[in-house]
Order: sequence, then C-alpha cells, then structure tokens
Amino acid sequence: QVQLVESGGGLVHAGGSLRLSCAQSGRVFTGYLMAWFRQAPGKERDFVGAIRWSDGRTWYSDSREERFTISRDNAKNTVYLQMNSLKPDDTADYYCATKLGYYRVEDPKEYNYWGQGTQVTVSS
Repeated sequence: QVQLVESGGGLVHAGGSLRLSCAQSGRVFTGYLMAWFRQAPGKERDFVGAIRWSDGRTWYSDSREERFTISRDNAKNTVYLQMNSLKPDDTADYYCATKLGYYRVEDPKEYNYWGQGTQVTVSS
C-alpha cells in the first residue's frame, strides 16, 4: 500500500513562508493525484490543491489567492506545497493524500491514502 509522510510545518509570523513536503513510499501509480488538505480545529477538512503525478497538472482551491503553489519531484516521489504570505487563517493541520483519477478532486472522501499531517501555525 501507499504510505505518505508530511513534513515542513511549524510556527511562522503572518507574512512568512513555509514549504511542506509529502514523501510517498510503497506502491506508486503514475495515474495518481497527490493532494493537500488542511483542517483547522473544529472545522471540516478542506481542499488546498493537487497535482497530477504523470504530467504535473495542478488544481487549486478557489480561495488560495495565488499564495500557494504545488510542485513535485518525481525522482524523490515527493510533492511540495509552497506557502507564501501566510495569514493566521492558514493555521491548520495540513495533510497529504492521494487518489486515482481526477473525479471530485476537492472531496476528501474520494482519497484512499493519507499522511499523518503536519501542523502549521501562523501568528498575527
């Protein structure tokens, strides 16, 4: 099975930047999407963005405001989430997930594998 491990979270001040990493191990499918979700305390798990493993096509939430960028390193089986101009509202646990295909990419229930999460805290 696929295993995902997130890293790179931490505490930053508003306006700062972080780059999260999601390392994939186990069985790897080139047709998979790799996605980032986030979940703040007491809230639903929300879609941030995704990247198609085969060609690097990306999908983003409507609210990202061009502050977040997803990229991949195929050789390392790793996906990155670069987050700039962070705001306190970005504070959440960030999760990496993967699924096959492109159907309902924003729905967390569609994803089969999840990492353990990495915490991002943005102070004002």
